[in-house]
Amino acid sequence: MRVAGIDCGTNSIRLLIADAIIDADGVQLQDVVRTMRVVRLGQGVDATGGFAPEALERTFAAVREYKALCEEHGVQQIRFAATSAARDASNREVFLSTVTDILGVSPEVITGDEEASLSFTGAASVRSTKDGKLLVIDLGGGSTEFVLGDGSGPLAATSLDIGCVRVTERFAERADAIDFIDGTLANLTGRVDVSQVDTVIVVAGTFTTLTAQALKLSTYDSSAIHGAELSFADMRRATGEMLSYSREERAALGFMHPGRVDVIQAGALIVQRILGYLEEVSQNRPMTLIASEHDILDGIAASAALN
Repeated sequence: MRVAGIDCGTNSIRLLIADAIIDADGVQLQDVVRTMRVVRLGQGVDATGGFAPEALERTFAAVREYKALCEEHGVQQIRFAATSAARDASNREVFLSTVTDILGVSPEVITGDEEASLSFTGAASVRSTKDGKLLVIDLGGGSTEFVLGDGSGPLAATSLDIGCVRVTERFAERADAIDFIDGTLANLTGRVDVSQVDTVIVVAGTFTTLTAQALKLSTYDSSAIHGAELSFADMRRATGEMLSYSREERAALGFMHPGRVDVIQAGALIVQRILGYLEEVSQNRPMTLIASEHDILDGIAASAALN
């Protein structure tokens, strides 16, 4: 069965067209098309409470493009999931009705908990050889999902309203951003117990871009990034380097997507604070970071095959 998953987040909208095979282990996906457009749907939502007209138009243009790709590749089932920005926007009905008209499929504004569960499902491909407790962290534009699990699947999950676009737009001073991030991370306590985690799987554009920095890649190479294992020290060096760069230096990086240049420093700051939180709560328990190119988008596509 040929399926498509569309993940519409605060910063980007992504499409995965795949052939889905359902077996005893669940849904297995074979990629046909995987693409992304940075549309910044969440532009100004944190300040105004609604979608900006220009942000909507950028998003609708991408949806039209994705509709054409689905038709070209004979997609039989589509699932469109909208996340943090669509949960927050007062005028989301305009967004939902127009996407439905273009695509012929109604977007689903999924909850933070479902977003977390889909992220865990999508990241599962890099966890097969790892025992113990796993923590999947999906850092987006408006929110970050934390999912604790093991070989049997998710055990606990929560979504926190810290994301690279939200922090970029809300805070001009780094100290204020740190206070906000740390205060929000404190809400993990009692929701997701990270004290016994052995492996941290990190997904989505902020983490994969920082992984490219840690690996010193000259261009963005998915095959090098997917499954790459890093220490906390490796990731902390990458975040420190990213935070030291000027805008021109960030834009000149061969692996940097143009739409991420202005928000990657907020993402790097969030990552730094997450690493510190994990070390503090676990009392410096050794953990391995693994970058995954498979994330919520893969979970959305896999779920389309079961609908």
